[in-house]
Amino acid sequence: MEDRIKAVLREKVNPVLADHFGAAELSSFRDGIAYIRMTGACGACPSAQYTVEDVVRAEIMGALPEVVDVKLDTSVSDDLIDVARKILSGEIGGRDKRG
Repeated sequence: MEDRIKAVLREKVNPVLADHFGAAELSSFRDGIAYIRMTGACGACPSAQYTVEDVVRAEIMGALPEVVDVKLDTSVSDDLIDVARKILSGEIGGRDKRG
């Protein structure tokens, strides 16, 4: 099922979101619910919840009746946490550790 959801995102949803410099990715699928993470400009958009409710849900549930709901995943990605750790430790960003 995850591959089918990813295909809908790739073929139907992401071309629309690309016009707004964003995309959507499947973060997990549990108990019939697809959890979607918004990326790019859409990830920081205050309207991301509405985009998932209005655009993403309609496309996924329209194509895959086995999906009972689509929800926005607002968790912080592991990649973002890793970058934040590197910035804080001075590995990236040019911070001088000497003082």
